[in-house]
Amino acid sequence: MASLKKRLPANMSGDFYVDETCINCGTCRFIAPDTFNDNNKKSRVYNQPETEEQKHRALMAIISCPVSSIGTEEKSDLSKAITSYPDPIDENVFHCGFHSKSSFGATSYLIKRPEGNVMVDSPRFVDALARRIEEMGGIKYMFLSHRDDVADHCKYHEHFGCERIMHVDDLTKDTEGVERIIQGIEPVKLEQDLLVIPVPGHTKGSISLLYNDKYLFTGDHLAMNPNRAHPTAFNNHCWYNWEEQIKSMKKIAEYNFEWILPGHSLRCYFPRGEMAEKIQMCIDWMEKT
Repeated sequence: MASLKKRLPANMSGDFYVDETCINCGTCRFIAPDTFNDNNKKSRVYNQPETEEQKHRALMAIISCPVSSIGTEEKSDLSKAITSYPDPIDENVFHCGFHSKSSFGATSYLIKRPEGNVMVDSPRFVDALARRIEEMGGIKYMFLSHRDDVADHCKYHEHFGCERIMHVDDLTKDTEGVERIIQGIEPVKLEQDLLVIPVPGHTKGSISLLYNDKYLFTGDHLAMNPNRAHPTAFNNHCWYNWEEQIKSMKKIAEYNFEWILPGHSLRCYFPRGEMAEKIQMCIDWMEKT
């Protein structure tokens, strides 16, 4: 629970606040951008919610914070915020919420498909979220983009009986029991609308998922940086090989898609032609870095 005694002085005065336990994962900033922003490597409340929608989004940020560093001075009813997840993003793509401390607050997604739903990376296991996903058809596949963002994958597998998918080069003791292991660097078609693309770089076994030739789930391979005009890679958090990651980015550039849905930082949408230009800008920047 957030502590008033640890309330950051950078918060605007009022009901909502962030305390000093914040790990700067950025979760609250994209869930409720009208309320939270970054300040000195922490999140803060820069604007107290004024409308019901702003307050609702801020409450959604409270329950998704992986370290419970967001609180309110007055007691708040979180029930509506809890049942708001999975939260729609576009068409049948959803944000799962309930970010996990074990994955440094990484984002998990749900793809709702008639052929079977896909969970991309793992959130915290929460009964309320599991019930909502059951109502939406359960989980057929759990796509694990890399070793860092696996969180409560075992609990979701036990609950839904989903087939977990991960690259052999990122398997650890915690994930050695996954059901489907991707090998090598060639793309693998899971189903007609699901393509696994190996993208070594951030980790040796990083993989991205292209859904319906429109949505690219990138793990920690690629994300939108709010301070740049183009998507970017995390050169200061590259655990395997930066040159390999550049090669992987050039591979990604061969595909047409409109959405980047990352594990960390901001998701983004650009029309296909513009997206291709943005990816090339990213490659150019990486080669100079």
